[in-house]
Amino acid sequence: MVAIIMGSDSDLPVMQKAADILTDLKVPFEMTIVSAHRTPQRLFDFAAQAHTRGIRVVIAGAGGAAHLPGMVAAISPLPVIGVPVKSSNSIDGWDSILSILQMPEGVPVATVALNAARNAGILAAQMLATSDADLLQRIADFKKNLEKIVLEKAAKMDRKPG
Repeated sequence: MVAIIMGSDSDLPVMQKAADILTDLKVPFEMTIVSAHRTPQRLFDFAAQAHTRGIRVVIAGAGGAAHLPGMVAAISPLPVIGVPVKSSNSIDGWDSILSILQMPEGVPVATVALNAARNAGILAAQMLATSDADLLQRIADFKKNLEKIVLEKAAKMDRKPG
């Protein structure tokens, strides 16, 4: 249902977080490397065919010039969520953020924060949940658990005057 792609295996530590949350939410996914610059034909084939293989959302992570999400969005009819990755050749991640965020009209890419692949996974699951009541409930439970975690931390930290 979800494809997680990245430009290089060096992006895996960031992109693994999308895989982890999708696993937790029981959302099927595939994950692979598709380099916009080094494997352009693979990129084209992936983007043109993903929807025919049952993929419904693409999460694309890239660093540096970060063309991968935008190029997939240009070719594929599927929603694309871009994850800017702070890479070794990055300008503090801003190059990746702006490359993914500043898409031309007609070629949208939903963009999450720098290295925020976990949020990309949650967003992909929420997109799918619009037509899947069971997944919608798992997401509601996940969010309720976030509240519980914060309240438990607050209870440990709270100090009363005196």
